[in-house]
Parts: sequence; C-alpha cells; structure tokens
Amino acid sequence: MSLYTDYLAEIETRKEQGLHPKPIEDGALVAELITQIKDAGNEHRDDSLKFFIYNTLPGTTSAAGVKAKFLKEIIQGAASVEEIAPAFAFELLSHMKGGPSVEVLLDLALGEDPSVAGQAADVLKTQVFLYEADTDRLKEAFEAGNTVAKDVLESYAKAEFFTKLPNVEEEIKVVTYIAGEGDISTDLLSPGNQAHSRSDRELHGKCMISEAAQKEIEALKLQHPDKRVMLIAEKGTMGVGSSRMSGVNNVALWTGKQASPYVPFVNIAPVVAGTNGISPIFLTTVGVTGGIGIDLKNWVKKLGPDGKPIMNNDDTPVLEQKYSVETGTVFTINSKTMKLMSEDGSEELTDVSSAFTPQKVEFMKAGGSYAVVFGKKLQTFAAETLGVEKPQVFAPSKEISHEGQGLTAVEKIFNRNAVGTTPGKTLHAGSDVRVKVNIVGSQDTTGLMTSQELEAMAATVISPTVDGAYQSGCHTASVWDLKAQANIPKLMKFMNNFGLITARDPKGVYHSMTDVIHKVLNDITVDDWDITIGGDSHTRMSKGVAFGADSGTVALALATGEATMPIPESVKVTFKGSMADHMDFRDVVHATQAQMLKQHGDNVFQGRIIEVHIGTLLADQAFTFTDWTAEMKAKASICISNDETLIGSLELAKGRIQTMIDKGMDNQKKVLQGLIDKADKRIAEIKSGDKPALTPDADAKYFAEVVVDLDEINEPMIADPDVNNEDVSRRYTHDTIRPVSYYGGEKKVDLGFVGSCMVHKGDMKIVAGMLKNLEKAQGKVEFKAPLVVAAPTYNIIDELKEEGDWDVLQKYSGFEFDDAAPKSAARTEYENILYLERPGCNLCMGNQEKAAKGDTVLATSTRLFKGRVVEDSADKKGESLLASTPVVVLSAILGRTPSIDEYKEAVEGIDLTKFAPPLAKPLDSKSVHF
Repeated sequence: MSLYTDYLAEIETRKEQGLHPKPIEDGALVAELITQIKDAGNEHRDDSLKFFIYNTLPGTTSAAGVKAKFLKEIIQGAASVEEIAPAFAFELLSHMKGGPSVEVLLDLALGEDPSVAGQAADVLKTQVFLYEADTDRLKEAFEAGNTVAKDVLESYAKAEFFTKLPNVEEEIKVVTYIAGEGDISTDLLSPGNQAHSRSDRELHGKCMISEAAQKEIEALKLQHPDKRVMLIAEKGTMGVGSSRMSGVNNVALWTGKQASPYVPFVNIAPVVAGTNGISPIFLTTVGVTGGIGIDLKNWVKKLGPDGKPIMNNDDTPVLEQKYSVETGTVFTINSKTMKLMSEDGSEELTDVSSAFTPQKVEFMKAGGSYAVVFGKKLQTFAAETLGVEKPQVFAPSKEISHEGQGLTAVEKIFNRNAVGTTPGKTLHAGSDVRVKVNIVGSQDTTGLMTSQELEAMAATVISPTVDGAYQSGCHTASVWDLKAQANIPKLMKFMNNFGLITARDPKGVYHSMTDVIHKVLNDITVDDWDITIGGDSHTRMSKGVAFGADSGTVALALATGEATMPIPESVKVTFKGSMADHMDFRDVVHATQAQMLKQHGDNVFQGRIIEVHIGTLLADQAFTFTDWTAEMKAKASICISNDETLIGSLELAKGRIQTMIDKGMDNQKKVLQGLIDKADKRIAEIKSGDKPALTPDADAKYFAEVVVDLDEINEPMIADPDVNNEDVSRRYTHDTIRPVSYYGGEKKVDLGFVGSCMVHKGDMKIVAGMLKNLEKAQGKVEFKAPLVVAAPTYNIIDELKEEGDWDVLQKYSGFEFDDAAPKSAARTEYENILYLERPGCNLCMGNQEKAAKGDTVLATSTRLFKGRVVEDSADKKGESLLASTPVVVLSAILGRTPSIDEYKEAVEGIDLTKFAPPLAKPLDSKSVHF
C-alpha cells in the first residue's frame, strides 16, 4: 500500500470521530501528492492538490522541505501546475515560517533571475524566523555587493516585517462565555488524561470543557459573528495549575482566529478573563498566541460603614458583584483607552491596562510573541551588518531603577543574566528584561508540542548558550500503552537530535529513565544564580530561580537560549520558633499558606516570587517548599541557603549527574560533564569567600513579608479541596488548610498516594520506618485502603536498596513495578495492599493512572483539582486531599484520617524531615536526609 492509500484510510477513520484529515508532516507522503498533482488524469489529483496547499505542516518538518522544493520548481519554471501560479507559490512560501522555505527564498532572492529575485526579496522581507545559516548567507551576499541582499537587510533594519502589519483594532467587541465558577484549572481546558492527543490539535480540541460547552460556544459565534468569544473564570482565576500550551491552543481553536489559511487548526488571539485575572504561566502562554488576558475585577469586597471588609463566618470577605459577566453579555474592549466598556461604550466597567502593555500589544499585532522575539534579533543583526543605527520600532523595554534601593534575590539574578539592557544600569522589579536561560526542561506530555513549536519556528539545534537541557519521560511512566509507544520514542529521537539529554536513548544503549523531571532539573541546576525554564508549572528549583512555562516558551528558550519577562516583585518568607519533633516539613509548607492568608487576607504570593529564607535545608527537601509555590499561584520561588547547605546541595547534584554520565546519558558535547565542572567552580567560589551563597541586599524592597511561626504548627495539616463548600468559587483551591483533628479521626480514606515531585528520598525512608514501627507495635501491618508509592527517581531506589529500606517496602508490597514488563494498561481497581510503582508522576498527573471514581484520596502530591487525581462518580464527588507522607501512610493503614494521638504514636522514633530557621541553633542531627 502507498502512503497516500494509508492516508486515505486514516481519513476515513477520523471521519468516524468527526475529524478532518490530519495535517501532513511526512515528506514522503508529500512527494506522492506531488506525483499525483503532476499526473493530470490521476483520480486523486484534486484531493492531492488540496492536501498539498492546505494541509501540509510548515517549518522544518520533512513535509515542508518537500513542499518548498516543489514550489521553487514552479517559480523557476521547472514544473507547471495550473492551480499554482508562481505568484501563488510565493504566497504559499510566505506562510511556511522558515527553515526550508527561507532557504528557497534566499536561493531565489540571491539567484540570477532579477524578476524572480525581486519577488523573492519582497516575500523574504516579511519573514522573521531566520537562523545563523540564513543570516550568514545574507551577510556574505551583501558584503559581495549583492543589491538584493542590501535591500532585504535595509528592510530588516527598519523592521518592516512588523511595521507594515495592521495595528490592533481600537474597539474589540466580545461576547462572554463562563467556563466555570471559581479557579479554572488548565485541566478543564486540556485534561491530563488526554495528554496523548495534544500534538493532534483538532482531536485534542474535542476535550475542552465538554461537548455541551463547545456547542454553546459555537452557538454564541453564530449569534455574534462580528464578536470574539471571551472565556471567563467567574469568581476565580483563569488557567491555574499546569502550564499548558494545549489549554490555550484549545481555547484559540474554539474562539480564536486562524493563523494562516494554509495551516489547519493553528489558531491565535484568544480572549480569556477571570474575576481574579489570569494565572501567570497561563498569561504568558496567551501572549505566545497574541491573545488578550483580562483581569475583570467584577466581584469586589463588600465594605462596612467603617470602610473595612465585611467578613463571612469563616473569616473570608463577603463579595458583591460590581457588574455582570453572565454568558452572552456583550462588552467593548477599547485598546486605546485600555478600558472594558459596556456594549455601546457608554459605561466604563474596569481598567484593563495590564492586558495592553506596549509589549503585549506588539504580540497581538505580530500574531504572537515568537515573531517579536525573532524580529528584534533580526533587526539588530541587519543594523549591525549595515553599520547603521536601528530605528526605535519596538516599544523600549521598561527599565525601572530606584537609586539607593537594594536588590532582592530575583532582582540580582535578573541583573546578572540580563541581555541588551542599558550598560551599568541596575534594574528593579517591573523592568522588562531579556535574560539568558541556563537550564531548560521539556516534559513528555508537552514535549511533542514543543517539538512542533521548534519545527514551526524553523529551529534545528539547541542554542549554544544553554548550559544543559533535559527531556523527561515521567508523565507517561505509569503505563507503557500503545499511545506512549507511538509518541515517546518519536519525541526522544527528535529531542536527542536537537541536543537535549533525553530520558530514553533513541539508540537503546542506556536504560530508560522515567525520573520526575523536576527532580532531574533540580539536580542539573548547579548554580544559585541560574535561570531555568521548564515545560511544567512545577518547574521550581531550590537553586537559582525557575519558571514553569508553556511548550512554546520552552521551545523559544531551547532555540534562542533566552526568555523575556518583567522582573517580578518578591514576597519575603522567614521563619521563627521551633519545629515540633512529630511534625514533618510538609506541614510547614501547608502552614505557610494558611498563615500568609491570616496575616494578609489576600494571597500576596499570586504572580510574585516567594523568596524563602530556608537556609538549612538541602536542595531535595527545600524543593518541597518551592514545588508547592506553584499551587500558591506564585510566579516562582527562590531559596536563600546558607553556604554550607548550598555546598551540600551541589555535592549531591554532582553525584547524581555523575550517575547519569555513568549510565551513558551524556552527549557528544559532554553537557553533563560541563555541569559537574560548573558545580565545582561554584563550590570553589563559596569556599574561598569570593562569591558566597546568593542573598538579597539588606535594603531590598518587598511587596510583602510573611513570618511563619513554627510554634503554631502542632499537628499535621491537610489541604482540602472542600468539594461541598456552598460557595462554588471556594472549591478546589489550595487555600483551605485544616489540622488533622478537624476530621475527628473519622474521615474515610479510599486510597493513599506517596509520590510525585513533592517527595524525596527521606519520604521513602519514612514509609519504610513507619511500616517497621507499626509492625513492632502491632505484630503486623494490614492496609484498610490501598497505598500507592512511586519514588520520584531511580537513583533514590538504588540508594534505598543499598541502605536496606527497599527490602522493607518489598516485604509489604503486593505489587512491584518491572521495567522488563511495564504495565500496558492503566489500573482501574485497587486492592488494600502496598503498590510499588515505577518512578514518575503516577496519580498526580492523572493522564494514565487514576483512583476509582468518587474516591477520597489522601496524597503527597499537589493536585487537588476536580477530576485530576480522581473523578466524580454518579453519587459522590471525588476528593484529593493533600498531606505529609506519614499522614498518608497511616491513613491508608487505618482506612481513615488518624487522630492526633494515633499519629504521634505511629511516628514516634521516625526521622521526619527536620528544619530549623537560619541563625537558630544548629540541628542536633542532620538526619537521613543529608
């Protein structure tokens, strides 16, 4: 059978699913299309022509390469297609975004036919995705006296690829659609259990919200053909949780504009909104597509006669509606005055200037942030090549500097890594900065989209300025099913060729690793001044500063070695008092959220850096805090460590990187060895005193300060999704933190889960210690609920085996993973036993394994969103409560939450994660965690 016949069979299959033909990425299939197009009598000629023009993926796909070559033949007269005149061939090249198409345009522009060269130059002037090989050709031709090359460079220097685009319309009419009340997780927009389909945009679009919601959106579009649908989180924040380009892609697919008539299912310019604005990572992703993110502020605190907020019985402020945004309401967004207005423009409802900063308007005009990033680089190159001053076309980066004011930790890192800022100028929070990215992480359920983004922006190799980059296999670790088998090897091959260290070796030389990506990134980050970008909201390192990002921003960081963002404000978190022996550090994490809300009323962490003065905890344990900050809606977190602690963390990192090298994971450029060398250099700087561990200046300015009183934490804390709260907007948030005594030892627990990026080696040792403890006290241990345990990394398992703890876990397990025969189907039923699962995300991700519908799950993970870990049943809401490892283990054994006395008895003598504030007396033991 031919590839075309196979394609037709696939088309029929997709028809049954209500889908159009899948966009073509295979060059061999395009070659068959061309053969059939050339054959005037071929029965498939018309369809082949349609697929060639409208259904072939652009960028650096092999399909784009074959298409560009054929278009070149048409332009040069070597081939003739009645339906594709040379002028149309140029138009098609102009929509192919770089790579082979730019190579063809350069061939033609620098060729010997002056009429063709002029047309090619005109198209080339609209292109921005040029790389060194392309710009080198232009430079060489210019220096050799080529007038066309000079003409193109002069256009680039003026940034005509941007200035000749139409401006953003002054009045944007929108019609509202309420996607839900309360915080809207990206899981609603792009469910984790559909992660396998993310690279198939039309198929994945079927999973957004619900089929009913999709029909309602389509009906709104028919009723209001001149308006854009604005998707709203009523009484909540839009896009919390995971960083998902697929979520924005889905919203754009249903409500946005088609980016190009010749590229199917790639839409841009969605409009999203929330009563409490947009989650920081999601807002960045909206910018990638040139969309608009609105902070509605349509519900406000009700004030009493004294001007103070009126409080509910649970000490939360009473809210009153300022204006209605119910589905079907029409508004006018004025991009000039930056106001949200009533439909007729007579009433001003709220200020939306934060959505229309000069930079965001540029993204909207250019159709996305990538075009602006590459355009700026191209303009700079052209001006330097011509030896001219580049005109100020793009909005100047905002540079905020307060004389005499010190720097927070994140301000220091941004100043150190800034690119293209005013020489000698110190920048403070609010400044827009291009920064060098040191470490980049791509995870497996967004990686296929990242590879598509890299192809679309015509990138073929990782930027040489990136110190290290890693492609994980953790989000698909639980089940090696047909979907994983189809997607993951393909992804690993692409990323390995691109220059990343990959969890799976395309050549099969080293054992596949399914280690949780955040743990690997935390190990390969070997400088407290580094900046990390990762394709997951939990990219939160305990060394340096790390930002979770969408798959597109990850692609941009891989291709350019840079990221662009404002320097965030910081909130300083310090500790006082003493941590009780029976408490675990996870309880300190929960208490931080609770005490912050008590001290400030509002979530001061949202959209800001949490600068946590944690000092005495090694990177593994400190990561428990930084990891959680994603759920606090923080932009990122920075750990301020003592010198000795930082050195210890770097030594641990070196050992783990060496393990990766020993397994054969280093590449030809010796990236991993380079990271060890960098760690050694940093350790030497600290020991010599030349450059101590990163600290903020004493006179740094913070948005707020939070002091966590450890003395107030006297019993384990549980984050509760509060699924039955009468106020829908208060369900599934991380703000409901309750002591274990709240449940009176009576709340039934159907399943316990110890795993995800929130646990470390110490947690695995706690599980083993508790089993030994309870066996000694009771003679045997019986589980009244299943306990699923997934170590985050293989090296942790290796260390547990060496230290004897794995033997204890094996003794009680009724199931142990086998890499030689991984599960081929997700588990649907659980027995009351201990499951030792493969390292990876497991239940936390929700795309493969899930608890039974309607279960009450107690987990160490971070995800309590509706449907993530557990879905609702017909008669009971699923609950994902979050707690420390000892609470989870004991609850699975009891089948219910423990009383405080039962808890204390069970952890007696167990070495829990110890913590003492910096400058307090040293710990009496460094415990197993060191």
